[in-house]
Amino acid sequence: MTRNIARFATVAIAAILAMGAVPTAAAFPDKSIRLIVGFPPGGSSDAMARIVQQGLEKQLGQPVVVENKPGAGAMIAVDQVAKAAPDGYTLGLGGAGALGSNLGLPEKMPYDPRKDIAPVSGLAGSPFLLAAAPSLKGKSLRDIIAMAKGDPGKLVIGHGGNGTLMHLSAEMLNQMADVKIALVPYRGIAPVVNDLIGGHVALGITDPPSAMAAMQAGKIETVAITSAKRFPRLPEIPTFDEAGIPGFESNGWFGIVAPGATPPDVIAKLNAAFVAVLNDPEVVERIRALGSEPMAMTPAEFAAFVKRETDKWMKVAQTAGAKAN
Repeated sequence: MTRNIARFATVAIAAILAMGAVPTAAAFPDKSIRLIVGFPPGGSSDAMARIVQQGLEKQLGQPVVVENKPGAGAMIAVDQVAKAAPDGYTLGLGGAGALGSNLGLPEKMPYDPRKDIAPVSGLAGSPFLLAAAPSLKGKSLRDIIAMAKGDPGKLVIGHGGNGTLMHLSAEMLNQMADVKIALVPYRGIAPVVNDLIGGHVALGITDPPSAMAAMQAGKIETVAITSAKRFPRLPEIPTFDEAGIPGFESNGWFGIVAPGATPPDVIAKLNAAFVAVLNDPEVVERIRALGSEPMAMTPAEFAAFVKRETDKWMKVAQTAGAKAN
């Protein structure tokens, strides 16, 4: 009887493994992987996903399907990942807001980023730009601050969605410059750039990858950059610190996450694939051409990075009384 029980247990375990109920790195992956991007096509996060897509397919030996699920500062996409089967076949691409700093908003997040998602790796990061419509050509950051103080209702800043770092960077501008410029959320960065070009919004917080083409064509004016030091790709643009707001620093970033209960060995295999791709010289050059820097990290390094960023931006959000979309 004991032998029959043992045989039954062996068969049962084999059946479970065959059905994929217990994912293992040895068998992973054996089908396509979904990479859900929390922003619309045409923006920097979408561009980054598609830059690494082909390399990931080579590393993992399976198709990687990029899906765009914009809205709520990427929380819609990350929520979908948080609720997916923890088998490594559903990954999400999000930024600071969706991966933690939205905890500083009064609205409850639909998932808990501290336990419902698992860090895989950083992806890429870059500073932000304060960009202006053609009507503000030649205006400096000091000019814009003076305009905001002299005519409080005149200027508006568009940003890539409430709770995103673009939003919180604009809130920090208001806080540190002691102004109250109205902030308008968009569903991603690409629509902000389009409205700047068309003159439908006076100012926008964007990033170099999304704004580079419009900048080079002279269709938008770049006022200042949020990094602590001048950005090597755009050395002519002054930092916020140089342009009139001492100590201002903000850098945008994107990272890759999986469902929270994904087995560590599967996470490790995914991480190895991303790190290999992000260290590929051709990929590095393509990312840098967009104005960003690769951010290959171990899961532990990425988790520590996210915590530091979350702590910083939660304070900004709470001070501003910021709200989610």
